[in-house]
Amino acid sequence: MPAPGSSLATSRGVALSVTSTTLFAGLYFYATLLRPLTGIEIFGWRMLLTLPCVTLFLMFTGQWGRVVDVFARIRRQPALVLGLMASSALLGVQLWLFLWAPLNGAALQVSLGYFLLPLSMLAVGRWLYGDRLTTLQTAAALAAAFGVGHEILRIGMPSWQALLVAVGLPVYFVLRRKLHTDHLGGLWFDMAFTVPVAAWCVLGHGDVARAFTEAPRLFALIPLLAVISAAAFMCYTVSSRLLSFSLFGLLGYVEPVLMLVVSLVLGERVKPDEWLTYVPIWGAVVLLVVDGALHVARTAAGRS
Repeated sequence: MPAPGSSLATSRGVALSVTSTTLFAGLYFYATLLRPLTGIEIFGWRMLLTLPCVTLFLMFTGQWGRVVDVFARIRRQPALVLGLMASSALLGVQLWLFLWAPLNGAALQVSLGYFLLPLSMLAVGRWLYGDRLTTLQTAAALAAAFGVGHEILRIGMPSWQALLVAVGLPVYFVLRRKLHTDHLGGLWFDMAFTVPVAAWCVLGHGDVARAFTEAPRLFALIPLLAVISAAAFMCYTVSSRLLSFSLFGLLGYVEPVLMLVVSLVLGERVKPDEWLTYVPIWGAVVLLVVDGALHVARTAAGRS
């Protein structure tokens, strides 16, 4: 793996980040194909089957040593388990909230949290890690801040759900860096600790056999859900390691843009009072794309 901060690492990190957000946005649509499963049941199946996919990937690519290393650290430092459980809980709460919100009238506030998240990641990166932004990245941050500010004026101050996203995810990434588990081995432990809760979500809600009898397509769609989720999580984890905290956070704006595209495909429409939210954020994403293209061009010119 290229050294974090190098030109090659940044290029790979951006590509992996965009890939992960594209896959996550695709899951937003994919979930509509899994009826009659509920959101809680989808969460359970997703977590239960993603772990085996991640395990197989690590074994076949020779990276299982990452997991072994963490086990060795636990033997030397048993208190590390507490940190790993906290990391897993932080991730699990976010994944639960993503599915809980639409069913409980909190989708708008959670979406606001995802708009705030890249800015909170940027603030943490500047304050905690001393990250520096390029001119275009700074312009992207300002454009996004304008759009987010308009969204707050439109729907009101952030609720606990929005703050849980905007604060909880940066804490998750900071904790993983602090624990030195910001790699695929650490992701495996995050997944492993969610298995009991995931099993309860599957077995404790509804009739599993009935759902598969009513919709035989689930026999194919559920395993594919796990494959897509595993790929998204792994790309997300590796990109977070390759990129600066601030740039990794700013690239988070690609996901809401893609999710909006999915929403439009599903028949939703942008309301007139939402344009001043989305247009500046679209502009921010365009600026990040231009900045990335210039970075790649400079890297290619430096090699020639």
